[in-house]
Amino acid sequence: MTYSDSIDIEANAQRVFDVVTDLPSMGRLSLENTGGSWIGTATGPGVGVKFKGTNARGPDRWATTARITRFEPPRNFTFDVTFGPFRVAHWSYEIEPTPSGCRVVETWKDRRNWLARRPDKKKGFDRAEFTKLSIRTTLERLKDVCESSV
Repeated sequence: MTYSDSIDIEANAQRVFDVVTDLPSMGRLSLENTGGSWIGTATGPGVGVKFKGTNARGPDRWATTARITRFEPPRNFTFDVTFGPFRVAHWSYEIEPTPSGCRVVETWKDRRNWLARRPDKKKGFDRAEFTKLSIRTTLERLKDVCESSV
């Protein structure tokens, strides 16, 4: 399962890239991610660097580990997420300049096994549908943050 959505933002690509890679502040954009922190001696992003992501949905709280697989400022920030030994997701932010600013494409690839992908009918939760809403919300909030500080 892969899903992408995009938005045009009237801000330069570097400004948008800086907001997307500001892990501690990611919670202001996301419906689920509440922030993040660099792991080990890392103080910022780079290929191979790992970070901890903190998440919350309702009363549930959990942390994941992510490893950056592509880092090309100000155009691409891509990382793979795991929960313990389990692969969870592949995320990518592609930023392309436009005449009025830039276009951001956020892509999510579900890397969980088929059993973990099944909707939780007891809780009425469907990860794929939630993630589509979450991506749209993140992009709209990113637009608001970047355009309000231009």
